[in-house]
Parts: sequence; structure tokens; C-alpha cells
Amino acid sequence: MILKTVIWVAIALYPASEIALSIFKRSKTAVGRSQDRGSGGWIWIAVTLGVVAAIAVQRVPFTQLNWPDRIVRPVALAFLLVGLAIRWWAIITLGRYFTTDVATQRQQPVVQAGPYRFVRHPSYSGALIAFLGVGLFMSDWLSIVVLLLPITLAVFNRVRIEERALLAALGAPYADYCARVKRLIPGIL
Repeated sequence: MILKTVIWVAIALYPASEIALSIFKRSKTAVGRSQDRGSGGWIWIAVTLGVVAAIAVQRVPFTQLNWPDRIVRPVALAFLLVGLAIRWWAIITLGRYFTTDVATQRQQPVVQAGPYRFVRHPSYSGALIAFLGVGLFMSDWLSIVVLLLPITLAVFNRVRIEERALLAALGAPYADYCARVKRLIPGIL
């Protein structure tokens, strides 16, 4: 029962932290130039639709994972916490260059420290891992699919927009970084 409560608290804190980020970490027009193209809004829509759909299809006959709670809950919590830790590590590593909208700044370097050594978009990798944890907590494979599909599509759209902006602003150093480091999964994708 305690583990289930911890998972629900973590699930509740995740959107609260994202709302705080969206309020306090937007680009300032004097500092950076926003190139978001609405992709941030699409992510919020995808998350909302994914969560609602996952809850709606939960417990459809023959889609339950039928794994014991003593296994599912710790695994779900581990994915959720590891995903959030990766996301926040990425945000902290970027520091003043992190914004919730796609923006570049004058004299912005190509950050290759911390999680950026392994993937170009670790904050999105972390978010996807965290949402996988949420899906696992539902113990239903159909819920996992309908939760992750719209979120993953929105993230891929956002990554495409971000990379276009970063290539335009940072040029050859970012292109070299792209040639060496994968987008979301080290060595794979």
C-alpha cells in the first residue's frame, strides 16, 4: 500500500513540476528567439489525450499484464523515478539554456556534458521513460500503448523542430555533435 501511495505522489508531482517549468523557464524575447511552432502545446495535448485514453482502455478484457503487484509497482516506480531523474539532470545541465519553448540564444554553446554525452535530447528520453513507468503502473499493455503513442509522436515532432533551430543557430559544431550522438537512445535512435 505504501509503494502504491509513493507512485501516486510521484505521478502527481510530475505534472506539477512541468507546469512550474512552463511558467518559469520560457525564453525571454530579449535573451532568445522562440522557434517553438506550437510543439510545446502539442506535447501537452498528447500527454492529456494519452493519459485519458490509457485510463479509458484500462482493464479491457485480455489486455491486463497479470503480473503480481509486488513486481509491477517497484518496476513502475523505478522507471518513473529514473525517467524524472534523467529529465531533471538534463535540465540542470543545460542551466540557463533550458527553456520550455524552442529558443536559441546568442553565444549558445553545444552542451555535451552530463546526459548530453549519451543522447542529444535526454530530457525527452527521461520523460518517455517516466511515462513508461506510469503505463506499467496501470498493468495493462493497451494502456501503455495508448499512453505512449501520442506522447512519442509529439516528442518526435518537437525534436525535429528543436534540431532545425539548433542547426540554424549553432551550425557546424551542432552538426558534428549530431553525427556522433544519437537523439533519444544511446547508440540506437
